[in-house]
Amino acid sequence: QREETIYRVCKAIVERQRDFLDQGVTYLKPMLIKDVAEELQLHSSTISRVVSNKYAHTPQGLVELRKFFTIGIESTAGGSISVVNVKEKIRSIIKNENSGKPFSDQNISKLLNKEGVRITRRTVAKYRDQMKISGSRTRRIEALA
Repeated sequence: QREETIYRVCKAIVERQRDFLDQGVTYLKPMLIKDVAEELQLHSSTISRVVSNKYAHTPQGLVELRKFFTIGIESTAGGSISVVNVKEKIRSIIKNENSGKPFSDQNISKLLNKEGVRITRRTVAKYRDQMKISGSRTRRIEALA
Protein backbone atom coordinates (compact mmCIF):
# COMPACT_ATOMS: atom_id res chain seq x y z
CA GLN A 1 0.00 0.00 0.00
CA ARG A 2 2.88 2.36 0.83
CA GLU A 3 4.46 1.72 -2.56
CA GLU A 4 1.15 2.43 -4.31
CA THR A 5 0.72 5.69 -2.37
CA ILE A 6 4.22 6.85 -3.31
CA TYR A 7 3.50 6.00 -6.94
CA ARG A 8 0.19 7.91 -6.93
CA VAL A 9 1.79 10.99 -5.35
CA CYS A 10 4.70 10.96 -7.81
CA LYS A 11 2.28 10.57 -10.72
CA ALA A 12 0.25 13.56 -9.51
CA ILE A 13 3.44 15.63 -9.16
CA VAL A 14 4.61 14.72 -12.68
CA GLU A 15 1.21 15.56 -14.19
CA ARG A 16 1.16 18.98 -12.50
CA GLN A 17 4.83 19.82 -13.09
CA ARG A 18 5.35 18.49 -16.64
CA ASP A 19 6.53 21.90 -17.92
CA PHE A 20 9.20 22.08 -15.20
CA LEU A 21 10.41 18.57 -16.00
CA ASP A 22 10.59 19.31 -19.72
CA GLN A 23 11.79 22.93 -19.73
CA GLY A 24 13.42 23.86 -16.43
CA VAL A 25 13.07 25.74 -13.17
CA THR A 26 11.33 28.80 -14.56
CA TYR A 27 8.37 26.56 -15.42
CA LEU A 28 7.82 25.27 -11.87
CA LYS A 29 4.18 25.89 -11.00
CA PRO A 30 2.81 26.71 -7.57
CA MET A 31 1.55 23.53 -5.95
CA LEU A 32 0.42 22.86 -2.40
CA ILE A 33 0.44 19.58 -0.49
CA LYS A 34 -3.23 20.26 0.27
CA ASP A 35 -4.10 20.28 -3.46
CA VAL A 36 -2.47 16.91 -4.13
CA ALA A 37 -4.07 15.48 -0.97
CA GLU A 38 -7.52 16.56 -2.16
CA GLU A 39 -6.91 15.17 -5.65
CA LEU A 40 -5.79 11.77 -4.30
CA GLN A 41 -8.32 11.79 -1.44
CA LEU A 42 -5.57 11.42 1.16
CA HIS A 43 -4.74 13.45 4.26
CA SER A 44 -2.18 16.27 3.91
CA SER A 45 0.03 14.64 6.53
CA THR A 46 0.17 11.47 4.41
CA ILE A 47 1.40 13.44 1.40
CA SER A 48 3.91 15.23 3.61
CA ARG A 49 5.30 11.92 4.90
CA VAL A 50 5.43 10.46 1.38
CA VAL A 51 7.54 13.31 -0.02
CA SER A 52 9.77 13.65 3.05
CA ASN A 53 13.39 12.60 2.38
CA LYS A 54 12.57 11.20 -1.05
CA TYR A 55 14.12 12.20 -4.35
CA ALA A 56 13.27 11.81 -8.03
CA HIS A 57 15.74 11.53 -10.87
CA THR A 58 14.37 14.03 -13.42
CA PRO A 59 15.61 15.62 -16.66
CA GLN A 60 16.43 18.61 -14.39
CA GLY A 61 18.65 16.45 -12.17
CA LEU A 62 18.02 14.87 -8.80
CA VAL A 63 15.15 16.76 -7.12
CA GLU A 64 13.78 16.32 -3.62
CA LEU A 65 10.04 15.64 -3.93
CA ARG A 66 9.30 18.34 -1.34
CA LYS A 67 10.84 20.96 -3.69
CA PHE A 68 7.93 20.48 -6.10
CA PHE A 69 5.61 22.03 -3.52
CA THR A 70 5.91 25.79 -3.64
CA ILE A 71 3.61 28.70 -2.97
CA GLY A 72 2.75 31.17 -5.67
CA ILE A 73 2.67 34.92 -6.16
CA GLU A 74 -0.33 36.42 -7.88
CA SER A 75 0.16 37.68 -11.38
CA THR A 76 -1.79 40.46 -13.04
CA ALA A 77 -3.05 37.90 -15.58
CA GLY A 78 -5.07 36.29 -12.79
CA GLY A 79 -2.91 33.19 -12.34
CA SER A 80 -0.02 32.65 -9.99
CA ILE A 81 3.71 32.27 -10.45
CA SER A 82 5.91 30.02 -8.33
CA VAL A 83 8.19 31.71 -5.80
CA VAL A 84 11.10 29.77 -7.34
CA ASN A 85 10.31 31.37 -10.69
CA VAL A 86 10.09 34.85 -9.12
CA LYS A 87 13.48 34.34 -7.42
CA GLU A 88 14.99 33.32 -10.77
CA LYS A 89 13.57 36.49 -12.34
CA ILE A 90 15.13 38.59 -9.56
CA ARG A 91 18.46 36.79 -9.99
CA SER A 92 18.34 37.40 -13.75
CA ILE A 93 17.54 41.12 -13.35
CA ILE A 94 20.46 41.57 -10.95
CA LYS A 95 22.81 39.51 -13.12
CA ASN A 96 22.04 41.69 -16.16
CA GLU A 97 22.06 45.08 -14.42
CA ASN A 98 24.67 47.79 -14.94
CA SER A 99 27.14 46.99 -12.12
CA GLY A 100 28.00 50.69 -11.76
CA LYS A 101 24.35 51.55 -11.17
CA PRO A 102 22.59 48.53 -9.68
CA PHE A 103 18.82 48.32 -9.33
CA SER A 104 17.26 49.03 -5.94
CA ASP A 105 14.69 46.60 -4.55
CA GLN A 106 12.05 49.18 -5.49
CA ASN A 107 13.28 49.26 -9.10
CA ILE A 108 13.26 45.45 -9.28
CA SER A 109 9.73 45.43 -7.87
CA LYS A 110 8.61 47.90 -10.57
CA LEU A 111 10.25 45.84 -13.33
CA LEU A 112 8.54 42.66 -12.12
CA ASN A 113 5.19 44.46 -11.84
CA LYS A 114 5.58 45.52 -15.49
CA GLU A 115 6.10 41.82 -16.34
CA GLY A 116 2.84 41.02 -14.56
CA VAL A 117 4.26 39.81 -11.23
CA ARG A 118 2.63 41.52 -8.26
CA ILE A 119 5.45 41.89 -5.76
CA THR A 120 6.38 44.52 -3.19
CA ARG A 121 9.79 46.01 -2.48
CA ARG A 122 9.90 44.22 0.89
CA THR A 123 9.25 40.85 -0.75
CA VAL A 124 11.99 41.51 -3.31
CA ALA A 125 14.37 42.30 -0.44
CA LYS A 126 13.32 39.14 1.41
CA TYR A 127 13.89 36.91 -1.63
CA ARG A 128 17.18 38.66 -2.47
CA ASP A 129 18.38 38.02 1.11
CA GLN A 130 17.29 34.37 0.90
CA MET A 131 19.37 34.01 -2.26
CA LYS A 132 22.32 35.66 -0.45
CA ILE A 133 22.50 38.55 -2.93
CA SER A 134 23.71 41.87 -1.54
CA GLY A 135 21.69 45.07 -1.57
CA SER A 136 22.19 47.67 -4.29
CA ARG A 137 24.60 49.81 -2.23
CA THR A 138 26.86 46.85 -1.48
CA ARG A 139 26.72 45.67 -5.11
CA ARG A 140 27.73 49.17 -6.25
CA ILE A 141 30.66 49.24 -3.81
CA GLU A 142 31.71 45.73 -4.90
CA ALA A 143 31.64 46.85 -8.54
CA LEU A 144 33.89 49.80 -7.77
CA ALA A 145 36.42 47.66 -5.89
